[in-house]
Amino acid sequence: MRNRYLSLPILTLVCAIAVAASTFAAAPEKAEHEALPLNPAPLVQIGKFGITNSMLVTWIVATGIIILAQAATRKIKPIPSGAQNFWEWLVEGLYNFLEGIIGRKLVQKTFWFFATLFIFILFVNWFGLIPGVGTIGWGHHDPTTGLFHIDRPLLRGGNADLNMTTAMAAIFFLLWLIWAIQANGIGGFLLHLFGPKGETSGILKLVMVVIFFLVGWLEIISILFRPVSLSFRLFGNIYAGESTLEVMSKMVPFLSWLLPLPFYFLEILVGVVQALVFMLLTAVFTLLIAEHQSETAHS
Repeated sequence: MRNRYLSLPILTLVCAIAVAASTFAAAPEKAEHEALPLNPAPLVQIGKFGITNSMLVTWIVATGIIILAQAATRKIKPIPSGAQNFWEWLVEGLYNFLEGIIGRKLVQKTFWFFATLFIFILFVNWFGLIPGVGTIGWGHHDPTTGLFHIDRPLLRGGNADLNMTTAMAAIFFLLWLIWAIQANGIGGFLLHLFGPKGETSGILKLVMVVIFFLVGWLEIISILFRPVSLSFRLFGNIYAGESTLEVMSKMVPFLSWLLPLPFYFLEILVGVVQALVFMLLTAVFTLLIAEHQSETAHS
């Protein structure tokens, strides 16, 4: 058990580094822009490299997960309690859940990635709901309304930044390619894409070879679009949720504390669902390319 979840925080650092590497200088939003901007606000700019408020959130969450995991597993007890009990429950539950979907052999190989992905996305989503995220930062005082408007928040939800979700999807795509080649070999991988399926003979077999060769190119396009769909799905749901909370908080100023509450609790559930969806889609994509390994594991 210890080896299983000691490796979980590793990918959080990888994701944080990836988002830093993939984030270019974000264009500052105009001060009068009331809605949640698409671009994260840059906090520090060093040449073309910029540290944004969403990157800061991912680093805080990654550090927090690592500290909590290390503290919970520093002294393993035969009868777990407290933090150790929570981590064992979470990791064991994820392991059994994934094993039932992708099989024992494949989950042993890929669990470290999928579980870390789920935990990291979940905590990043929930961190974005903490009061003060998006409402503390630099701004200006509006003399007409007497209110203070935040122009550049110090913190922003990590997955409300397309750079973050794209970085995670790109890491998955790279690992998926490695796992696909390991499971099938280069020749088997190409055969999986372009090879004819089914038992045929004669002229029909030649026709099927041509058809599946053309279908293989469509499959390549589909595979290349998977990281795009993964990143936009997560980003779109989290961004829409945060935008809804912001709009509801500004709709009626004296009820700004009350109107967002129903949507706030809904976003807690959305955070879990989106983390689960991202993990399941990546797991199923991996199963599809290494299906024969999964069948071996079940037998």
